[in-house]
Amino acid sequence: MVILDSVKDIVVKFTKNNLKLAIAESCTGGYISNAITNISGASKVFELGIVCYSNNSKIDLLNVDPGRIDQFGAVSEIVAKQLAHNIRVLSNVDIGIGITGIAGPTGGTAEKPVGLVFIGFSTEKDTIVEKHQFKA
Repeated sequence: MVILDSVKDIVVKFTKNNLKLAIAESCTGGYISNAITNISGASKVFELGIVCYSNNSKIDLLNVDPGRIDQFGAVSEIVAKQLAHNIRVLSNVDIGIGITGIAGPTGGTAEKPVGLVFIGFSTEKDTIVEKHQFKA
């Protein structure tokens, strides 16, 4: 499976480079954290995984700005960026990942269709966000 191969690659590369990772997941509901922890050696690289599905959990656990959620919605570039940055800082790791999206099967709109996902990646130097549109 492509995802599991990618996760194995991450664990191997992070282990070789002595890097630590933390993830804040929304629409994936812990799936990625689960995939990582099923790989032998993950404890060397995986520090923390939080499922913050509700807006309140994003705000209360990861200090996402409620004004940004009101302005842009929970499924947005800015929220993914804050999730990635804040999980990295909270857990004191090298890389933070924040994922938010519309998994479906309902909840999509013309502006934000089912399958829209924002993935944030944060390091000490920068935080970037990728926008993906997966098939529903």
